[in-house]
Amino acid sequence: MAGEFAIGDKALLVDAKQRRYLITLTAGGEFHSHTGVIPHADIIGKPEGSEFRSSRGSRFVGFRPRLADFVLKMPRGAQVIYPKDLGPLLLLADIRPGVRVLESGVGSGALSMAMLQAGAEVVGYELREEFAARATGNVTQFLDEQARGRYRVELRNCYDGIDEVDLDRVVLDVPEPWQVVKHAERALRPGGIIAAYTPTILQAAHLREQLDAGRFALAETIEVLHRSWHIEGQSVRPDHRMVAHTGFLTAARLLAA
Repeated sequence: MAGEFAIGDKALLVDAKQRRYLITLTAGGEFHSHTGVIPHADIIGKPEGSEFRSSRGSRFVGFRPRLADFVLKMPRGAQVIYPKDLGPLLLLADIRPGVRVLESGVGSGALSMAMLQAGAEVVGYELREEFAARATGNVTQFLDEQARGRYRVELRNCYDGIDEVDLDRVVLDVPEPWQVVKHAERALRPGGIIAAYTPTILQAAHLREQLDAGRFALAETIEVLHRSWHIEGQSVRPDHRMVAHTGFLTAARLLAA
């Protein structure tokens, strides 16, 4: 990934107004916008952070996209878990190299990519074939072959059970995660973590009831609010807009039998 842009690389072009455009570089390709055209040949062979000018003289800077950039621009059908929640969810579930994860509700693959990039081995359960295909496609587009080798998706319903055993983590983005609690008790190793993303607090509350009734401890539920700041010279203030509610993150640890 290091070095100059090459054919097949993804490039994130950022204009003077901080608008972002994600492209895949091809031989003979062109980037078109309302501010003109940039041939891909002008980008290929240049290092990240280079400046490019469109046919109308507009300035763009090119970088390789971060996962946070790709998640917001990638093809998707299901609603994605946004970057502001992906980071905290990785920490709540303690996702790190070598952990074995069962993820249910892979959607468009945003959480899958975050966990794979952190070094986890991920098995996904997904009900809808088109979502499974899209998640696998996005993982294939963004991550390297080594990471892709730690990922597989099965078409099945986690409410019916989990075949994997001795898992380190069960991570859920499904409408009724409380239906998976008993299955997670059997699939996780002692000390393993169950984590779930739920859009509403009633879902989170119902999940917490089931966790408290089972063999789980140290349960916690958080909400992440994201506010950026305007900093320009002596003008320092919070931005007028913020990304407030998107969902609730819940995690708990499995006790020994």
